[in-house]
Amino acid sequence: MKRTGWVIFSAAAIVTIAMGVRQAFGLFLPDMSTDLSIGRSSFGLSLALQNLLFGLAQPFVGALADRHGAGRVVAGGTLLYAAGLIAASLAGSAIGLHLSFGLMVGMALSATTFVVVLGAVGRVVTPERRSMAFGIVTAGGSLGQFLVVPAGQLLIGELGWRMALVALAGLIAVMLALAVGVSGKPQAAGPQAGGAGQTLRQALGEAAGHRGFWLLNAGFFVCGFHVAFIATHFPAYLTDKGLGLAIGANALALVGLFNIFGSYLFGVWGGRWSKKGLLAALYAARGVVMIAFLVTPLTPASALLFAAAMGFLWLGTVPLTSGLVGQIFGMRYLSTLYGIVFLGHQLGSFCGAWIAGLMFDWTGSYDSIWVASVALGFIAALLHLPIPDRPVARVQEAAA
Repeated sequence: MKRTGWVIFSAAAIVTIAMGVRQAFGLFLPDMSTDLSIGRSSFGLSLALQNLLFGLAQPFVGALADRHGAGRVVAGGTLLYAAGLIAASLAGSAIGLHLSFGLMVGMALSATTFVVVLGAVGRVVTPERRSMAFGIVTAGGSLGQFLVVPAGQLLIGELGWRMALVALAGLIAVMLALAVGVSGKPQAAGPQAGGAGQTLRQALGEAAGHRGFWLLNAGFFVCGFHVAFIATHFPAYLTDKGLGLAIGANALALVGLFNIFGSYLFGVWGGRWSKKGLLAALYAARGVVMIAFLVTPLTPASALLFAAAMGFLWLGTVPLTSGLVGQIFGMRYLSTLYGIVFLGHQLGSFCGAWIAGLMFDWTGSYDSIWVASVALGFIAALLHLPIPDRPVARVQEAAA
C-alpha cells in the first residue's frame, strides 16, 4: 500500500509541475511577440510545434517507459525541459523560439506527463481503483495550472519574461527527485498485465485492427484542439476585448482549479459507468458551454464563469481515455498504446494553437475558431458512442 501511494503521489506531483509550467506559456505571448517582433502566428507556431513534438514522441517514449521504467524517462525529460526553458529565455528570434519552446520543450513534455506516469500508476493499482487513480494523477496537472499560472504572471511582472522562464526552469528541476517515485522496470507480460506472452509488435497489430482505437484517436484530436486554443489564445482574446491580461491569467487559473474536481470526478465516475458514454457527454457539454459563452455579453464575470465550466470539462478526458485503452487492451503496453492515442490529441493541439493564431493574423478575429471548436465538440461526442469497449478476446482469455 505504501508503494502504491508513493507512486500515485510522485506521478501526480510530476504532472502538477510539468503541466503547470506548460499552461503558463500563453501568458508570455504579448511580451514575447513585442520584444521579438513576431506575430501571434509565429508564437502560436512555436507552441503548435511543441504540441506536435509532444505527440509525435509519445509512442516512442511510452515504449521506452514500458521497457526501462518511467523513472529514467522522467529524469531525462526533466533535464531537457529545463534546458528548453533556459534556451527560450535567450531567444532573439522566431527561429530560436521554435527550437526551444517548440522542439526541446515539446520532446521534454512527452517524457514528463501522462503517458509515462500513468503506465507506472496503472501497474500498481487494482483494476477497480485504476480509473480513480488516473483521475487523481490527471488532477495534478490542473493543480499545477491553478498554482503556476498566477505565479507565472507574477514572475513576468517582477522579473520580465526572460528571467521568469529561468525561474520556471528551476521549478522544473524539482522533478528529478520525484522521478525516483515512479522508478522501477515493468514486469514481463503476464495475466494480470492483460497480455500473457504478448509482444509489442502483437499489441500494436491488435490495436491497429480495432475500430475503437481509431475512434479514440479522432476524439482525442478534438480535446487537443480545444485545450491548445484556449490555453494559448484565451488570455490574448480577453486582452483584445479590453479585459486585461490579469483576467486572462485568472481565467486560466480557474480552469486549473475546476479541473482538479473534474478530473477526479470523471475518474471516479469512469470506474462506475460507461467511459465512452461519459466521454460523449463531456464533449457535447463543451460545445454547449462555448455556445453559452459566445452568446452572452463578455464581462469579467462571464469570462471567469466560462473558465470554470471549461475547467470542469478540461482534462476529464484523460482518465477516461487512458482507462478505455487499458480496459480494452490490458495494462502491459498501456504507455505505448496510450502514447499513440495521445499523438492524436497533440495533432489537435498543433492545429488549435497554430491555426487560431493564423486565422487571427488573417482576419483580426478568433470568431472562426470558436465556431470550429463548437462543431468539433459535437462531432467528438458522436464519435465515442460506437466504440466497442469490451476487453479484446485475447485479454479475456489471459484473465480466465
